[in-house]
Amino acid sequence: MLLLHGFASDGPTDWVSTGWPAALTESGRPVLVPDLPGHGSSPAPADATPEAVVGELARAVGEVSEVDVVGYSLGARLAWELPALLPVRRLVLGGISPHEPFGAVDVEAALAFAGGGKLPADPLTAAIARMITAPGRDPAALARCIEGLRREPFAPRAGTITVPTRFVAGRDDPISGGIEQLVRLVPGSELLTVPGDHGAALRGAPFRIAALTFLDVP
Repeated sequence: MLLLHGFASDGPTDWVSTGWPAALTESGRPVLVPDLPGHGSSPAPADATPEAVVGELARAVGEVSEVDVVGYSLGARLAWELPALLPVRRLVLGGISPHEPFGAVDVEAALAFAGGGKLPADPLTAAIARMITAPGRDPAALARCIEGLRREPFAPRAGTITVPTRFVAGRDDPISGGIEQLVRLVPGSELLTVPGDHGAALRGAPFRIAALTFLDVP
């Protein structure tokens, strides 16, 4: 089982603190909970493009007969590419949108705020500036991740995913806006809505139950 966290977070925050590994290991599933490059304990990446990061994730998983993947937010955007590189059995994508939000971020303004400057006037850049300056975060490393994502904007296409897939979105989560478009690109997939906004949906039990039942975890 591979669990992929969201932007400006890390594996312990998104998954360990909410009880995911404990539930999975009790069922006998081996679990990999990496920190994405530039996040948590992982160093800033030399190449933060999605292609490079997904390649690193595939190498970290190694040779396996099959693997289930759960991704949330940025983790879900990266997980979208993994079935092309790994024998994914089932896929859960939470808090994901078909749009690439980082293309509109003023990275220089966000870094200026991190250096003690004013909060950017643009609401999206201001939100990102707050995220990369949260306690324990490395603003420079996260800015490099943003730049890598901007170089390869998310452009989901039909046919990329052919494995059983469940999409999950918070009922009050604007970041998941348009997720229905992704559902239509994956034959046989389904969308479940759970209570909460972007953060609350991830931390809530309904999301965990929706994912684990789909993955046949008792």
